[in-house]
Amino acid sequence: MLKGKVAIVTGSTSGIGLGIAEVLASQHCDVMMNGFGDEKMIAALQARIQRQYKVKVGYHGADMMQPDEVQAMVKATRRELGSVDVLINNAGIQHVAPLEEFPRAKWDAVIATNLSASFHSIQAAIPHMRKKKWGRIINIASAHGLVASKEKSAYVAAKHGLVGLTKVAALELAGSGITCNAICPGWVLTPLVQKQIEEKARDKKIKVKEAEHELLAEKQPSEQFVTPDQIGKLIVFLCTPAADQITGAALSIDGGWTAQ
Repeated sequence: MLKGKVAIVTGSTSGIGLGIAEVLASQHCDVMMNGFGDEKMIAALQARIQRQYKVKVGYHGADMMQPDEVQAMVKATRRELGSVDVLINNAGIQHVAPLEEFPRAKWDAVIATNLSASFHSIQAAIPHMRKKKWGRIINIASAHGLVASKEKSAYVAAKHGLVGLTKVAALELAGSGITCNAICPGWVLTPLVQKQIEEKARDKKIKVKEAEHELLAEKQPSEQFVTPDQIGKLIVFLCTPAADQITGAALSIDGGWTAQ
């Protein structure tokens, strides 16, 4: 379905991003991966995806907090893989603390990674998409881009901002063949969420499985995790002609979280 297309997936060396990269590769899309991790582990991931799906897989280690590195990643993708057709802004970090205790440096880091990086990558990718009169920009926001939770001020602010950025981009790109949408997942069992579960278990002195159930039951009526594969398949749909007129949307995939 996506043969001949090239996608950038930020934060794709693990978790949601890796799942998205694999689903896109399964549709014969070439992929530029990005993220932190051990060099050998990343090289092995590249080789496996390339071999399994018979696509080109690049890697760029841009630090998403650095605007110049984000722009360099987009340029490198065009140079090495030939195009920039699909941009998936997925990279994200989290810090949890009450407002009065929230460290300023953590605030700046969360906003830079979860919001500003997407602005810089979108700005760099648009000219390449305009030349082809086709493109898909998909920002991985969160249920926290639509509703709030306590002690997540920076994350909630960034994800709400990302939904707003999505809408502005959609309006400015309307009629160009380029769409911009946000996907708003609920709980996905990623290393980031696993860390929160383990912290909850430790703080409440309960088993990890109990903490996991509490986490889901509190917010997600389905009491089931969303999977990276499900998110990836929604992205594939957004790349089809059926989704040509879906733009500026914040699409929930959250087991009923934001329906409450």
